[in-house]
Amino acid sequence: MMCPNPSSPDSSSICMTRQGKHKIFVGMATGVGKTYRMLEEAQRLKRLGKDVVIGLLETHDRRETTAKAEGLEVVPRQVVNRRGLIFHEMDTEAILERQPQLVLIDDLAHPNFPGSCCESRYQDVEVLLAAGIDVYSTVNIQHLASLRNVVTSIPGIVVKNPIPDRLLEEAKEVVVVDVTPETLQERLRNGKIFPSANIEQILNTTFQWQNLATLRELALRQVANNVERVRMREGDRLDSNRADGTGSPCCVHEQILVCVSTQPHSIQLIKRGGHLANIMNASLYGLFVHNPDRSLTQSEALYVNTCEQLCQDFRGEFLQINHFNIPETIADVVKAQHITQVILGKTRRSLWHGLLQQSIVDQLINLLPEQTDLHIIFTGS
Repeated sequence: MMCPNPSSPDSSSICMTRQGKHKIFVGMATGVGKTYRMLEEAQRLKRLGKDVVIGLLETHDRRETTAKAEGLEVVPRQVVNRRGLIFHEMDTEAILERQPQLVLIDDLAHPNFPGSCCESRYQDVEVLLAAGIDVYSTVNIQHLASLRNVVTSIPGIVVKNPIPDRLLEEAKEVVVVDVTPETLQERLRNGKIFPSANIEQILNTTFQWQNLATLRELALRQVANNVERVRMREGDRLDSNRADGTGSPCCVHEQILVCVSTQPHSIQLIKRGGHLANIMNASLYGLFVHNPDRSLTQSEALYVNTCEQLCQDFRGEFLQINHFNIPETIADVVKAQHITQVILGKTRRSLWHGLLQQSIVDQLINLLPEQTDLHIIFTGS
């Protein structure tokens, strides 16, 4: 097999096309939901008419992830026999021949089988991008080359197959898929990540709380730095427009909005938003939208007050608004306060509810300004 090289003379027909857009889903560790989130967004785009295929998917036999991939076309993998060893790898040539609008590719850092023209899967991705195909991909933060020395100092973490930082720097969008260390450990104990026989060993090594907390902070810092680089590039472009008065106002720094409810996970969301605001030197807002037709119980009112106090402890501003329409209220606050990042909590149970009616997340995607990032943090079952 001859793998196309985007820099070779024979690839002139590829290089004449537009460059594909790359969206990377980054997580602190296996099991945070990167693949699930990628599939969720791909399914939404498919419903909107986009031509989406799966180039390489690693579900690891996780039932919910496998179910989320149903209905998406799969480009068959190539089967390679090397000295009696059978490899099933992504077929880059087949994807190029198929020419989808968007291809989904798991595990950017995966090394290809010996003898492949591309040593790593991320190089296959670069070939597809050069051919004008959009790519959604996933990767764990530990594989980023610039973080290798930091990650290797974490007990139990072995760094293999680093990827260049330029992948995140050149990506159209980088999304951190975030859960708390406690939530990830709970998923592990429930057998949702690895076989149950290895759980205690993994909890005492790779999935120690401190390890996960460190990796999580690295993921959030890296994405925050990436966002800042993009904002600076956009700011330079807008500054050139403002010279003749045609530019639009540009937010000078990040503004984070955490949407809370009376559910127990809201304190967790405020803490996450507060830590992210500290990392990014951002302004923090908390928002509780209350249905005027419903009175809060004493315990619910106390919980909202606790969220408000916690938000203020992080030097944030807490807003309470009476309104019947939650998504519209959130969108109004985003526009009024020039919010750049919105944090929402979502349980697995709410996914079933979403099958019955349009979810708040779906409505927000349609209502929020294009430049506003939406973070969905899964908070348990």
